[in-house]
Amino acid sequence: MIPWIEESDPLPCTSQALGPDSDAPGLLAATRALTAVRLEEAYRHGVFPWYSLGQPVLWWSPDPRMVLPVAEFKVSRSLRKTLRHFLATPGSEIRIDGNVARVIEACAGAPREGQAGTWIVPAMVRAYAAWHQAGRVHSVETWIDGQLCGGLYCVGIGRMVFGESMFARRTDASKIALAALVAFCRTHGIGLIDCQQNTRHLASMGAREWARGDFERHLQQATRAPDVADWTYDPRHWACLGLDVDAAGVPEQPPPTPA
Repeated sequence: MIPWIEESDPLPCTSQALGPDSDAPGLLAATRALTAVRLEEAYRHGVFPWYSLGQPVLWWSPDPRMVLPVAEFKVSRSLRKTLRHFLATPGSEIRIDGNVARVIEACAGAPREGQAGTWIVPAMVRAYAAWHQAGRVHSVETWIDGQLCGGLYCVGIGRMVFGESMFARRTDASKIALAALVAFCRTHGIGLIDCQQNTRHLASMGAREWARGDFERHLQQATRAPDVADWTYDPRHWACLGLDVDAAGVPEQPPPTPA
């Protein structure tokens, strides 16, 4: 049995989460409400909500934990080509926090392989949108010709970023947003993006599993650091991914090959 936590009670220690041999590995506790205060407490301890309509709010602390060390992000040849094309195309841009609620709702409506519904239920959309007002939730958005074509939303505490969900309405639009987030993190001294659960897609881009203890030790240090003061995107951040860009963030053309 997992404990039922009242609003005034703290979440249990993560060591009490259900183990790998249980029916729900990593499940820690259940609550009635999902609030910004509870989210702040949970994320600082490496705990996140994940539940479906009709269920109480279920809180999780999986072991191992899927993380993306930003220094190990893999920019494949095809992704590099995609990024260069995106940067060179007029009307293409990355925005941060242009419309967080819209991004969260788009992620909630995005089809997921093997899933009939979504874990981003209406109460979660409202809670994370409210947490954005407190400066914790951010969206990274891929815009083309004035249209929101893809993006992701994440949580930022100190020098720690927690990736939540992505969506794409055009090919590679979510990958472009993720690459932009990695470049932003590298610029601001953020070494790790929490990915929560293991997926083949994330692994292909450099994410890997960490033991929960290692993750929590990094988390304690990172969340004590000062918050990033300016969540805006500078196109020059792309240089952190090895893309040659000029002062405006436009890809520089290589010199012509001598005849």
